[in-house]
Amino acid sequence: MSCRGWSSDAYWAARISAELERAGHQVTLACKAGSERRVIQRARDTGASRISTLRFASGVKPASDVRDLRRLRQWLGETDVVHVHRGKEHWLAAVANRLSSRPRPLVRTRHIVQPIRPHALNRWLYRQATGLVITVTAAIRHQYIAGELIAPERVVALPGGVDLEHFHPGVEGAAFRRSLGASSDVPLIGLVGGLRAMKGHQVAIEAAGRLARAGQRFHMLFMGEGGVEPRIREAIVAAGLTNRISLVGFVPDLPAAMAALDITLYPALESDGMSRVLFEYLAMGKPVVASRVGVVPEVLEDGETALLVPASEPEALAHAIGRLLDDGALGKRLGAAAGLLARTRLSGAAVARGLMTGYARLTGEAGHGP
Repeated sequence: MSCRGWSSDAYWAARISAELERAGHQVTLACKAGSERRVIQRARDTGASRISTLRFASGVKPASDVRDLRRLRQWLGETDVVHVHRGKEHWLAAVANRLSSRPRPLVRTRHIVQPIRPHALNRWLYRQATGLVITVTAAIRHQYIAGELIAPERVVALPGGVDLEHFHPGVEGAAFRRSLGASSDVPLIGLVGGLRAMKGHQVAIEAAGRLARAGQRFHMLFMGEGGVEPRIREAIVAAGLTNRISLVGFVPDLPAAMAALDITLYPALESDGMSRVLFEYLAMGKPVVASRVGVVPEVLEDGETALLVPASEPEALAHAIGRLLDDGALGKRLGAAAGLLARTRLSGAAVARGLMTGYARLTGEAGHGP
């Protein structure tokens, strides 16, 4: 995993490594050298215990890449499966296999919605060098199939990966609510995510304005940090909502913060792949209002496990939030269904089980025991 920062694919790799270890497998997570503070420590905190490093130099760097190839070839003798996450490590592992007398099955996880160019090199990489592709959404899987890069039976969508040990309905949120000074009878609406344009904070602000003008009682929280924070603050002031919306920044104990919420929002303007926060909302048993983007319509059913709205439509978002504010029973029913869905289909353990099935098939095809 060549990530330089704590991205969704870094989280996925670390979380699933921890789940595979928990299931009894020996997993080594190879991270970029020099990423100790930004990635490696957080991977350890997530549960990955065996961590090594490779250089993972940007672009093509012959001297550095040769050193990584040598280490990878050494590891192949002690490894049953090699699992990669980005282009750099994918190519290094494919070349190491090509140069080795003991090639191992190669698995790639694709985390982003961005078509892969079907040129000759990529056709070789996927058709000849890669045994299995895991995608975090069905839409990404369809991209591979449409591009004819790999046979459909060798592309599997495995959405989810939430950590049920930390995110569950039993987490206590009262202390976090008290730290905000929020009245116990005012519903808290939360949007957790980096302060970036695609996360939909502006839509949430416009929806909050509609709710306030309709006389609804609520307080909205934006949890996270990011580059558009000044713009978001300006929009809140311009809308006259400074007493209705608070920016609380980075939250060290996110499960406790989510536990304090009455309604959770995922108003993303476009898909951002894994949608980790969405799955954490579900695992906490919280009623969710979510845009129909990315993985959302693949795993959630409107009115059954969440309320789904079109992206970029504040009126629709306000209407859905208003339904939950007016109907506590609806929120409880949606929250219970969301929690059940997370436990049965979207947990890290469930994703790990799907991976183990793929690994076993690949190692069997290669003549090894699973």
